[in-house]
Amino acid sequence: MSVSSGTKSESGIGETIRVVIHALLIALVIRTFLFQPFNIPSGSMKATLLVGDYLFVSKYSYGYSKFSIPLSPPLFSGRIFGSEPNRGDVVVFRLPKDESTDYIKRVIGLPGDRIQMKEGLLYINDKPVQRERLPDYVGEDPCGSEATARVKRWKETLPNNVSYETLDCVDNGFYDNTNVYTVPPGHFFMMGDNRDNSTDSRVLSAVGYVPYENLIGRAQMIFFSIREGDHAWEIWRWPTAVRWGRIFSFVR
Repeated sequence: MSVSSGTKSESGIGETIRVVIHALLIALVIRTFLFQPFNIPSGSMKATLLVGDYLFVSKYSYGYSKFSIPLSPPLFSGRIFGSEPNRGDVVVFRLPKDESTDYIKRVIGLPGDRIQMKEGLLYINDKPVQRERLPDYVGEDPCGSEATARVKRWKETLPNNVSYETLDCVDNGFYDNTNVYTVPPGHFFMMGDNRDNSTDSRVLSAVGYVPYENLIGRAQMIFFSIREGDHAWEIWRWPTAVRWGRIFSFVR
C-alpha cells in the first residue's frame, strides 16, 4: 500500500506553515521599520485628514527612536538615521505630556522659530504667512457638532512654499491671538489644520513643544477611508460609507 499521498500532504502543510511564518516576519519588519498604519479618530486635521481615514506613516523618514521602534532597549535614547522634518510635514508623534498617546499634526515651527497667532493669522519669525481665502468647506462639521456645516477655508503657504488648507470655525477663537512661542532647540511646533478645534503646540499645558525623539513618522498615504460614524468592519456598509475618492491619495 502506498503512503506517498500522506507524505505529500504533510509536506504541503509544512510548506504552508513556512510561507505563513515568512509572511508574518516580513509584515513585522515592514511595520517596525518602514510603514505603520494609523487611523484618524478626531477632526483636528480637517479638511486634510477626516475622521475615518486610515493612513500609512513612513517610520524611516525621521530616523528611529524609542517611540518609533517597539520593544526598543530601555536605555535607547535620541534618534538614529533619518533627518529632521520640514515645515508643512504632517507628522505622527508621541505626546510629550503622555507618552502613551499618539497625535498627528502639521509641523509649523522649527527649532529657534518664533510662532504667533494674531487675529487668526499665523506669523513665523514676525512675518505673516501668506493666506488666500478659498470657497467655504461644506461637509462633516469640523467644529464639533454632528450636522453638516459651512466653514471658512483658507490656503496657507509657508516660507518654504508648502501649501495646505486650514479651516476657521469662528472669528477670534480662543487661540487666534497668542503670545510669541519660541521653539527650543531639538523641538518642533505642531498645529492642526482645523485651527479652532485642535489641541496642539499652542496649548503648552497639553501638548507644547514636541521633542525630535518623539516623532514616529511622516503621514504618507490614505489607504482606506470610511464615513464618520461608520466602522471599517461593517463591510455591508462599504458601498455607501467608504469614501472611495480618498483611497490611495497622498497626504499633503
